[in-house]
Amino acid sequence: MVLTKQRSPRNPDDFPTVQLFLLAIVRLAEPIALTSIFPYAWALVKRFKIGNEQDASFYAGLLISSFALAEALMGMYWGGLSDRIGRKPVLLVGCIGTMFSMVMVGFATNIWIALIGRALGGLLNGNIGVIQTMVGELVSKPEHEPRAYSVMPFVWSIGTIIGPAIGGILADPHESWPNAFPKGTMFADFPYLLPNLCCAALLLISICLGYFLLEETHPDMVPRVMLPDNTYVSDETPLIETSDAIKQPAVDLRSETYGTFRGRGSIEFNHDEVCLKEPEKKNGYNIFTKRIMALVIALSIFTYHSMTYDHLLPIFFEDDRVPIDYAPDSGLFSKLNPLYSPGGLGLSMQSVGFVMAVNGAIALFVQVVIFPLAAERMGVFRLFILVTVLHPIAYVIVPTLVHLHGSALYAGIYFCLTVRNLLSIVLYPLLLILIKDATPSSSVLGKVNGMAASAGAACRMIAPPVAGYLYSIGSQIDCTGLAWYGSALVAVIGAFQCFSVKRDRNNQAPEEAGGAVDE
Repeated sequence: MVLTKQRSPRNPDDFPTVQLFLLAIVRLAEPIALTSIFPYAWALVKRFKIGNEQDASFYAGLLISSFALAEALMGMYWGGLSDRIGRKPVLLVGCIGTMFSMVMVGFATNIWIALIGRALGGLLNGNIGVIQTMVGELVSKPEHEPRAYSVMPFVWSIGTIIGPAIGGILADPHESWPNAFPKGTMFADFPYLLPNLCCAALLLISICLGYFLLEETHPDMVPRVMLPDNTYVSDETPLIETSDAIKQPAVDLRSETYGTFRGRGSIEFNHDEVCLKEPEKKNGYNIFTKRIMALVIALSIFTYHSMTYDHLLPIFFEDDRVPIDYAPDSGLFSKLNPLYSPGGLGLSMQSVGFVMAVNGAIALFVQVVIFPLAAERMGVFRLFILVTVLHPIAYVIVPTLVHLHGSALYAGIYFCLTVRNLLSIVLYPLLLILIKDATPSSSVLGKVNGMAASAGAACRMIAPPVAGYLYSIGSQIDCTGLAWYGSALVAVIGAFQCFSVKRDRNNQAPEEAGGAVDE
């Protein structure tokens, strides 16, 4: 038979810098678009005059979470579709859907049009799972995975800083710049159109770059190179490629694929397994294995308590400070009780902005420097166990900040943020790497990542209202730490649950390479 081998025009041994950069640009526009509504969501709902102010807060939360709800419902579908038609088309459809969603929200004249616009964007967007899949397919060497998987969280962090800034600065331009946007103009009639158009323009740029420059990464859809017609696969011709042989990575004798001819594409030849491959492909791969489901649950638990941290932090910072000296000397929540934590830190909005900027710098440093070094030294699986078990600490230490003042307060804040970033920024890409390794075949990688993205989106949707409810209860009993302890409890559950994830034999630390294989 004539053999057709799939191959990428780039050297698989090289780090895919250019393609990851293009993928990052596509990814960057999305968090900018999704978070730009945060600063003006409440004002937008109040403009529609629905009920009283409490109702406006409810509908503002519904408006923000509607995207995540719709995304959770459709994430697995888009991931499975990318397995059939390719990653690039699904990625571009997600960007186009988000772009039209932004325009629809900008021109909304009532709450229902705005809700439909946000939900439509979530229904058409499966980019989280697809992008995770593309990163996994771009990286062919395990030693490149930590660096590659830290790129997208890095980009997301930047987007969540730029997005709210765009929404806050450009919202209601008639009020901010009446001369440039006089009454009677389109932007005066639709005060929240300008930030949405700005985000839509960024999405359009990412769509154009993705369409013309981004490569398809699906193993069955990369460009094909035909070998000569007289090339056959047989026992006499085991080496069907000679010129590129020295470019291939070293053979890992511990790998389950040892003894298997495997290129970047989907072709595999193993005389012992050849009779088993076809029935397995015909009947489909089982993606609901114990290991995959355990990792999806671990990702869901992490997403939940991580989202509560992001939601509670600015509230806790800006909440009024209550003098501890006036607290009773006895009682359930007295000043002698370590759980006593009345009010917040009483920081100004400008101070909170500065602290969050420093927090972003800490997060970027952890992503770029700490995570790759830690993953290389400890190995993916051991590092995953370590940071998951230590995660409750990040939540327990935050309420103690109410006991600090002056320079000690800011030192304590930065300490808490450093601990949190060291744990959360490291854990997320580790989970993505482990999910990729647990997937039985590249043909279902998109579906698996879509399932994980759906589960994460569902947890992102329920985390803010639950955390906010606990914080309001804690405020009434002089224990605002109640919400933080609730998140710590969920993190403790995750610390126990992580041991249900079975270790794969290929997830070893470098120093274990010469030793026995862990089952």
